[in-house]
Amino acid sequence: MKPTTIQLDVAATESAERTSSDRWALAGLSLSMLLSSLDTSIANVALPTLTQAFAASFQEVQWVVLASLLVITALIVGVGRLGDMVGRRRLLLAGIALFTVASAACGLAPTLWLLIAARAAQGLGGAIMMALPMAIAGETVPKARIGSTMGLLGTMSAIGTALGPSLGGILIAGFGWRAIFLVNLPMGMLAFLLAIRHLPADRRGPKAGRDSFDPAGTLLLALTLAAYALAMTVGRGSFAPLTVALLLTAAAGAGLFVIAEARVASPLIRLVMFRDPALSAGLAMSALVATVVTTTLVVGPFYLTAALGLDPATAGLVLSAGPLAAALAAMPAGYLSDRFGPQRMTSIGLIGMAAGCAILSMLPASLGIPGYIAPIIVTTGAYALFQTANNTAVMKDIHPDQRGVVSGTLNLSRNLGRITGASLMGAVFALASATGGIETAQPEAVATGMRITYTAAAILIVVALLIAAGSRALASRPSSSGSTV
Repeated sequence: MKPTTIQLDVAATESAERTSSDRWALAGLSLSMLLSSLDTSIANVALPTLTQAFAASFQEVQWVVLASLLVITALIVGVGRLGDMVGRRRLLLAGIALFTVASAACGLAPTLWLLIAARAAQGLGGAIMMALPMAIAGETVPKARIGSTMGLLGTMSAIGTALGPSLGGILIAGFGWRAIFLVNLPMGMLAFLLAIRHLPADRRGPKAGRDSFDPAGTLLLALTLAAYALAMTVGRGSFAPLTVALLLTAAAGAGLFVIAEARVASPLIRLVMFRDPALSAGLAMSALVATVVTTTLVVGPFYLTAALGLDPATAGLVLSAGPLAAALAAMPAGYLSDRFGPQRMTSIGLIGMAAGCAILSMLPASLGIPGYIAPIIVTTGAYALFQTANNTAVMKDIHPDQRGVVSGTLNLSRNLGRITGASLMGAVFALASATGGIETAQPEAVATGMRITYTAAAILIVVALLIAAGSRALASRPSSSGSTV
């Protein structure tokens, strides 16, 4: 029997309502990504102000940044796994609520150490808000549109990162340092309302309750990642005794983690998933590319001010060109990934990044601002294409009960790349520029340091291209079993 006109109208209305609800749900996920990325970049600009407000040293106030960074890095995989078990919507709502309350605590903190504690709590909420939106989107969005969805989430992440320093500077100048935390309150409440109203209910399959959380694996991984992050941030690329001890601790923790995960019945990370060449390659490339992109943030300010002689305000405007290019390119990158396939777009993005880094490695200072901006736009625009395509490739065929932990692992690979890039690439730049300190280096020495640093960055991108080619070759073999996750 053919459907009646009334039935067709009802079906059309229900479809339109679902589409509208899906859009609002995606808006909530996007706002979560924006807030979590904004939080990682906005606090840095407040450090000089905080040293005066609390009469503290720089070594003390830097823990305002480190507390959040360490918690995010250490727990992002664990919260992803927890979302797979207890429900991603439920955990995301808890994360947004925690992030918002902790932001209020940061803004009202009467002492530095209470501010640092509140920042650690904010980092836990931020880890949840980073880890789960991609997993939720992968579950709710049709596969044909997952690339454009990842592009949107990538755009919001890039906007948050780019907006942090400039927004932080404006808020501090107009309202004081507390405003950079209190500004999260209205946005956090809006994200919570959108999520609770429009995100679909968690799907609990018949086996969902059989898995148990892996506390030993979670603790080992958290301690391992915290040790590595501390070595890279506090050590800043040096091999001081403390740095070496932290790196040895991280290496020992990694070994113990692998042993523990191989023995436990319900591991935090199923080690067998790394047998999937596409997943392993995606994570490795993500870490390498994040290391290179961080180079632009480390090298850029010194090159623009010391080699080109720009004032800080002008240098800040020039530095915004890279994140802006990434934000503008992310949405088209999602469409291209859906249209031509994520593997192809991943390689094209890497080739674009290699070209941009190669140009920067040969860049004469005489070309000035235009000569710097053009290859930076190529590099960061290609990065947006790579990241969107790589996220799509990693998340597209993941088993539903592993989306949270894989999303958390993907975010972790980027965080580790950023931490490593800021430390090691910063050390390369400092060594290549001057032996007596980068602050006193001559303009030509700084320009030379930049060229050498981007030569190293180009080599890392070539390594990522080789990984992509090797992964594609393994996946094309007849014996390849495809995704094991």
